[in-house]
Amino acid sequence: MRTLRTEAGLSQVEFGERCGFYQTYLSRIENGHANPTLNAIEVIANALGMTVFDSFDQMRPAMGARKK
Repeated sequence: MRTLRTEAGLSQVEFGERCGFYQTYLSRIENGHANPTLNAIEVIANALGMTVFDSFDQMRPAMGARKK
């Protein structure tokens, strides 16, 4: 999610305001310390101008690289 957010040119604070989430919650998601609900994932995807499916497609390569 961090990559998608930074590519959109948004700080965590700006992104939090766009999503309606606290910056600390977004930070915890980005660092793997919180697991967002499907509803939260939808809000995040919409704030990035994409669907949930688009966001999963774009995050999948990064998630695979992290697990190795």
